[in-house]
Amino acid sequence: MRLTKLTLHGFKSFADHTEMLFEPGATMIVGPNGCGKSNVSDAVRWVLGEQRARMMRGAKMEEVIFQGSSARRAVNVAEVSLHFDNESGVLPVAFKEVVITRRLSRSGESDYFLNKVPCRLRDIHDLVRGTGLGAD
Repeated sequence: MRLTKLTLHGFKSFADHTEMLFEPGATMIVGPNGCGKSNVSDAVRWVLGEQRARMMRGAKMEEVIFQGSSARRAVNVAEVSLHFDNESGVLPVAFKEVVITRRLSRSGESDYFLNKVPCRLRDIHDLVRGTGLGAD
């Protein structure tokens, strides 16, 4: 099992659809202060089920949704997806690629998806149990 791609849309400083591809081998995320490196790690933690806003460096969970700037309007939905290569079958599902997605709207509605099929957070936790993955 290997993380192959991270997609973000409307999450914190990532207002636009953003894809990060992770090739085999060492992967690093580097950049100047304030460019969003910590937001990338927050996104991974969030999609895996983090429920505590303070762990996301905020007071309430809706703060993960892009708040807008002087040049951009705020968005109404944040969505993050983790794409895993499951050729080895480490994840107990019959898919060679597994995509875990979380979506949060300003209304407070939070949804989870496994390969684009709605699921519960518990289903995500059950899927990654024993792999070392999780919000922590």
